[in-house]
Amino acid sequence: MIQHNYLEKVYAGFIGMNAGIRLGAPVEPTIWTYERIERTYGDITNYVKEFINFAADDDVNGPVYFLRALYDEDQKEGLKPQHVAKAWLNYAREGVGMFWWGGYGTSTEHTAYLNLINGIDAPKSGSIEQNGIILAEQIGGQIFIDTWGLVLPNNIEKAADYAMIAASVSHDGEGLNGARFIAACISKAFNEKDPMKIVEAGLEVIPEESTYSKVTQAVIDFYKKHPTDFRKCMKYLEENWGYDKYRGVCHIIPNAGVCVLSLLYGEGDFNRTIEIATMCGWDTDCNAGNVGTIMGVACGLEGIKSCYRNPINDSVVLSGISGYLNILDIPTYSKELAILGYKLAKEEIPEYLKDSFKEGEIHFDFELSGSTHNFRVSDPFYCSLKNSTDKAYKGNGSLAVLFDRMERGKKCKIFYKPFYRRTDFSDERYMPVFSPTAYSGQEVSMFVYSERWNGESIYLSPYVRNTTTKEDILLKGMVIKDEGWNEIKFTIPDLDGAMVDEIGILLEGNSPGKYKDLGILYIDEFKISGKADYEIKISKQKKEFASIIPFSHNHGAWSIEQGYMEAITVNHAEAVTGNYFTKNVKLTGSVIPQNGTSHLISGRVQGALKGYYAGFTGENEVSLCLNNHGLMVLAKADYKWELGKEYIFEFELKDDSLIFSIDGHKVLEAKDSTLSYGMVGYAKYSLGRSLFGDLKVKEI
Repeated sequence: MIQHNYLEKVYAGFIGMNAGIRLGAPVEPTIWTYERIERTYGDITNYVKEFINFAADDDVNGPVYFLRALYDEDQKEGLKPQHVAKAWLNYAREGVGMFWWGGYGTSTEHTAYLNLINGIDAPKSGSIEQNGIILAEQIGGQIFIDTWGLVLPNNIEKAADYAMIAASVSHDGEGLNGARFIAACISKAFNEKDPMKIVEAGLEVIPEESTYSKVTQAVIDFYKKHPTDFRKCMKYLEENWGYDKYRGVCHIIPNAGVCVLSLLYGEGDFNRTIEIATMCGWDTDCNAGNVGTIMGVACGLEGIKSCYRNPINDSVVLSGISGYLNILDIPTYSKELAILGYKLAKEEIPEYLKDSFKEGEIHFDFELSGSTHNFRVSDPFYCSLKNSTDKAYKGNGSLAVLFDRMERGKKCKIFYKPFYRRTDFSDERYMPVFSPTAYSGQEVSMFVYSERWNGESIYLSPYVRNTTTKEDILLKGMVIKDEGWNEIKFTIPDLDGAMVDEIGILLEGNSPGKYKDLGILYIDEFKISGKADYEIKISKQKKEFASIIPFSHNHGAWSIEQGYMEAITVNHAEAVTGNYFTKNVKLTGSVIPQNGTSHLISGRVQGALKGYYAGFTGENEVSLCLNNHGLMVLAKADYKWELGKEYIFEFELKDDSLIFSIDGHKVLEAKDSTLSYGMVGYAKYSLGRSLFGDLKVKEI
């Protein structure tokens, strides 16, 4: 039976994973040897590098996106390797992001991906038979499986089985043993804090004669003889289980030794565990991430030091094909994982959990301990924020914003970021791309409570920021004098083709200098919902992270030419954007075919291999197609069209009705219920060149 604090444990585990990844990532490359890390940073007790925001990492991409096989595939006969393989193919942009594209025969994941797209199904795609033992036993077998342990608490056998199935897409042999071991450890950590017992649970699900079991037992034996010096144990690993003995770019066996070492020498302390994993070198972000998940679950939120938790600020970004899904709110995602956990356990989902999570909507309730939902302040001198249980409009938690000695004319923004730009990041790890999580036409609501200790009143103005002009658009505000909950509600205004990258409130001091405003503003039940109605003007966009914002591109060469988005391709090119869960929608976009016969508008796109497409598909031909891991024509007609001429495409998707019009005249109609939601955009499915113009998106 699932325990009462399951959601909190999942939340702590996912934060722990990302803290470990963030700690280990700066010293991951091969130039960072164990000796160099020690000489440069000594005894690590905090992040070694500050980031504006931490960019995407493969160690979180895989756990989030590959788990989506549980949503996308029919599992009446259980989870199959090919189910997860389809998630690989659907959510990755080929050659960009997701994982390391290091070349066929060098990168295990790149090799498996190319095997899959060339018709080699899983598990053969990751098998020793196909790829050889060295490639099959690299570290990827265990670094993408944390979420399988999180959704299968206290069930080490099933967690190990699911993780092995997922890992078999790309790995085999000891790679599968690593997947089983780490997932079982995570599952066990839900009811066990002792690292030794957690490690022993991992050993229960792998063969005793396996090399993985032997390196684990070797570290256990060394630890029992030398329990106080992890560096002595690391030297032992280097001499007996090092990279010189296990070939490839990043073999699983040496790193398995580091994971077990850090768990045991960490002695049940989450923070020391990820620190040791990082100080040991080798694959630092992978190892610290795996043990961070395990000990995050075991120790809970209270075991994670603020220096590791606070910079994460409840947010992580990914680099899959959906710019919308790439912006991940950790409390919301933890609820999503917990719901999956209840479903897999065949237990009833608690009502509070069902009520607080809705796909495609923003709902921040601040109920999870310490949660901030990535809220920020523009001026930390005047304002600071934290989670609070002192006051709440609903439930037990809220966001408390301390405003300190402000006076009339002094201002501070308190906001959520629904969209990111290149300037929001220090580096370009795994090339993330983004589509906003909020759009013009949607309604924003929140409840605020002002507890004033000094001063006469404060002034609150809801606002959104235009990411193109950086202008703050202030909406109708209010003076707050008295205590009590006040609702703030507004519609995100039309931004004339630009995107919104901040949504929040502007707090202004409203008292004379001698009565400086001092107090706490509580925010609760922050929501963004309703039907979007927006336009993307191409002339107002930029090319960042090798994509034209706010689109994600898969294949082709894309640029902005005279206010149009130009696509050049030899076979397939696609640009997608918008809320991933958009259902009924009317799309309007201009298309100028320049060369070739494929020029399309798209709706309900769920990835690289799922979506509806309408437009020109041949000489004097127009079609309406479904892609569901293979293109299928739903309707086709003769239509005389010309190269170099601009056409206005309208594509309406309502329930199972699909209607395609050109220049205001309906040309195709079909019924299909295969896909009920997805992203929007443009595409090409054969050689050629197209100019794609401004895109209007109106939910209906």
